[in-house]
Amino acid sequence: MERKKYPVEQKLKIVQECLETGNCAVVARRYGLSSSMVNRWTRNYRRYGEAAFTGNSSKTPKGSQGINSHLKELKETITENEKLKKLLGEKELEIEILKDLLKKTNPHLQIK
Repeated sequence: MERKKYPVEQKLKIVQECLETGNCAVVARRYGLSSSMVNRWTRNYRRYGEAAFTGNSSKTPKGSQGINSHLKELKETITENEKLKKLLGEKELEIEILKDLLKKTNPHLQIK
């Protein structure tokens, strides 16, 4: 059996009716839909807003794809942060070596 796809506008209209009436079963019956499907639409709408209906899969709403991209960006930021910390450590070591060398070659200078 092939799944029927409902337009975003229709889903929003049905969800709004559910929220107004507070009874998804009645609204589902009115439109000839499964009450569990209408409940799922309403639950996803409460979690993700209109973004819940703009994906191509009902199992992964648009909001969760956004979370995945945020996680990927976070991992990239952490990796970049680690590289920068390593680079900073190397630069600080280099500065200390140069300071020591300067003290040895010019003992009359006061270097902190």
